[in-house]
Amino acid sequence: MTVNHHLEELYGLPAFSFPGVGETLELPEPETVAWRLAVDVDEPEEEWLEAFARFSEAVDLSRVRALIVGSWQDAYEESSKEIVEALAAARDRLPALRALFLGDMTYEESEISWITQSDVTPLLESFPGLRWFGVRGGNGLAFPPVRHEQLETLVVETGGLGAEVVRNVAACDFPALENLDLWLGSDWYGGDAGPADLQQILDGTRLPSLRYLALRNSVVQDRIAEALAGAPVVARLEVLDLSMGTLSDEGAAALLAGQPLTHLRKLDLHHHFVGEELRTRLKETLEPAGVELDLEEGGAESDEDEDGVRRYIAVAE
Repeated sequence: MTVNHHLEELYGLPAFSFPGVGETLELPEPETVAWRLAVDVDEPEEEWLEAFARFSEAVDLSRVRALIVGSWQDAYEESSKEIVEALAAARDRLPALRALFLGDMTYEESEISWITQSDVTPLLESFPGLRWFGVRGGNGLAFPPVRHEQLETLVVETGGLGAEVVRNVAACDFPALENLDLWLGSDWYGGDAGPADLQQILDGTRLPSLRYLALRNSVVQDRIAEALAGAPVVARLEVLDLSMGTLSDEGAAALLAGQPLTHLRKLDLHHHFVGEELRTRLKETLEPAGVELDLEEGGAESDEDEDGVRRYIAVAE
């Protein structure tokens, strides 16, 4: 995923933008696309709830499998609360919904850390058949612990994810969850979570089906790497993703000194600040074992100032 472009697909279905007011497009069969509903952030011809009402009249909701909530009016001031409530209220008309993404906005519409979210767990409680759920934006985001029997993928994209939200996600009961992707972000934008807040994930007491774990886009990427070096959850992972953050030699050395990672199918470290020596050691250790190692977009040798190496995460504001 990228914050520079809208989602092109969701749950294996191509994204299709529902026409705006006055637009005429031939609509596809409801179950063949991921429907994207959005209005202009600053000067909308209608509010998002009005667009959803038109959508509900034009499309057989009972056949909709994937839904993408794009920009809503004044998204940097008005929260997603009314949208969450409207979707929850429509749960009986959306029995086939399997995938939902809330907040598909590019930086031109709203910077990721300006998107105003809300408590999004009513969506999980309202759609027990949901398999894929994602949300973008950590401002105002709440995620009280919930249980969901069928959710397989959870994605939380932020420029700063609060420690309380991280602890609550870690406390959730998701017995079917295979993929967890958390963008932890920067303390400049509320990203104050550390390894201790992730403990219930790291110690393997939750998420028995987890195979892909991404704890990325973090200003404390080294500390997270150090915690993962001895974390019980790693032994049952297929993919470990520590990309987009400030990983340096310190974190890379901790990974190499910790438990073996040769069982992984992939270790993703792209956008890193690891020096040549440690990069070579990672390659020599993991690649002969068949681990796909992503060390692209290294910045340590190209982003130096008079105080030394200046590290930054990939997505903040």
